[in-house]
Amino acid sequence: MALITTTEPTFKADVELGSARGRIWRSLRHNPLGLAGGVLLAIVVLVAILAPLIAPHGPTEVNFAAPFQSPGTVGYILGTDDLGRDIFSRLIFGVQVSLQVGLLSVALAVIVGTPLGLIAGYWRWLDGIISRLTDVTLAFPFIIIAVGLAAINGPSLGNAALALGIAQVPTMIRVVRGETLRLRETDFVLAAKAMDASGLSIIFTHILPNAGSAIIVQATVIMPVAVIGEALLSFLGLGIQPPTASLGIMLSDAQQYISRSPTAAIFPGIMIAAICLGFNLFGDALRDALDPTNTRRK
Repeated sequence: MALITTTEPTFKADVELGSARGRIWRSLRHNPLGLAGGVLLAIVVLVAILAPLIAPHGPTEVNFAAPFQSPGTVGYILGTDDLGRDIFSRLIFGVQVSLQVGLLSVALAVIVGTPLGLIAGYWRWLDGIISRLTDVTLAFPFIIIAVGLAAINGPSLGNAALALGIAQVPTMIRVVRGETLRLRETDFVLAAKAMDASGLSIIFTHILPNAGSAIIVQATVIMPVAVIGEALLSFLGLGIQPPTASLGIMLSDAQQYISRSPTAAIFPGIMIAAICLGFNLFGDALRDALDPTNTRRK
């Protein structure tokens, strides 16, 4: 009898977990735009990981004898820039840098914003302090905060990720706080309170796991913003510094030669748009899949 009592809840939890996974997969499978976004992201991530193996040239390799080569030139798939550097090689290494900055900034926003949002949503006496500080920060445009922090700390990959992550923390706080306010009034949280469970126990046992879907979706929203932010900071000279390959640096270098070699600016712009499109499409599909009230499933 003791064996049955011990294994039954585990079996039930495993069944529920498998059912949830199946529901999420069915929702994603019946969302063609979401699948397209996921495939696009998979290709981008794979290219970034395999950049050293795929790139025919080094990202900083210069060939002064072959500047402004047009796309399709032998040895240069997408042509060359003003210094004879291979645009294709710099493009895929630039994607690698953009994803690194994006992941670091998203991780910072989640690590800092999630606990503050949980605290603000659960303990109302702290909500006033955290929410007022968040409101003051949100009064400034995101990019102004990022540019200001990057200018103060100096230009580098780490400082760019730090600036973009800090600038996204207030938004993450608001999202997690809203989920916490909703969950703290649910029956299972009220039952835990009635059983004298501590606040931290309720937060980590009941609220955080159920707010996980909102946090994941918000992370997919932050990621394309961080990619655009990194490109903008590098374009302004406050992010990644030359000769390191960056999509923003490629755009900055190409602007003065736009009439002579427009493709040098077009290709990095297309890549930024593709990354952001993939995250937005997949993020929307993931939000629908993780929403248990969504009826658009077959």
